[in-house]
Amino acid sequence: MELRITILCDNIARAMPQIIGEHGFVAFIEREGENFIFDTGQGIGLTNNASVLEKDMRAIKKVFLSHGHHDHTGGLPSLLKICEGVEIFAHPDVFLKRFSIREVKGKQVKKSIGAKFSHQELVKQGARTHLHRDFIQIAEDLFLTGEVPRIMPFETGDPQLFKEEEDGHLNPDPVLDDQSLILKTFKGLVVLVGCAHSGLINILYHVSEKFPKDRIHAIIGGTHLGFLDAEQRRRTIEALRDFEFDKIGPSHCTGQEASCELYQAFPDKFFFTHVGSVLEV
Repeated sequence: MELRITILCDNIARAMPQIIGEHGFVAFIEREGENFIFDTGQGIGLTNNASVLEKDMRAIKKVFLSHGHHDHTGGLPSLLKICEGVEIFAHPDVFLKRFSIREVKGKQVKKSIGAKFSHQELVKQGARTHLHRDFIQIAEDLFLTGEVPRIMPFETGDPQLFKEEEDGHLNPDPVLDDQSLILKTFKGLVVLVGCAHSGLINILYHVSEKFPKDRIHAIIGGTHLGFLDAEQRRRTIEALRDFEFDKIGPSHCTGQEASCELYQAFPDKFFFTHVGSVLEV
């Protein structure tokens, strides 16, 4: 085995005793004696599911954050109690104050969805933070995309997401901190996406530009297609056909309807990802 990725948190959990499902995402990565974690969920199921699935949280050396929403950052405080001094890689915008404004039963409902802690609070808890905007190499065959160029006109993002400016006003949030993790394997690239707020196709073009000679083996994680309209979902799935890849494992914010559409489009490549799912290379 060169690489093992185990999903520790997701909206859907495998049918086994004591496993907890939550609206969030965590991938536990094991690679030649190195353990990493991509996102930390809301903090509801992280430590519990790691214990049930027999993943040693104390062995985690690095944490990668896809972006600053609470369902991807909420487990950090509990993780830091176990892994004091762990390195955290994120975009500087990960600490922005963020909100969703959605219509519920005819009323506009504002909800805080940003990280529930500041940069200073993390550092006080012993975290060693690395904040960056650019594509970077973390270790051998391990990379973060950094900010993803928004080149596809149909990938317009989620219009219900907002960020708070310094003057207190809310403006649309393009989620510039959205980034993905890339692992090079002998079968090709494994691309881990948190919510794909940059647009799944934008992300894949960015990855292909950085690795023009490498094929994509697997795409895993949240695609945010479940929060987007049917036309954008259709165009995303059509654009996916332009890429060569072996597997696609949607989860979290993809939603059941979009997951079904992806399965219909790529029945031989699709695998549904939930708590307890494992990809080995």
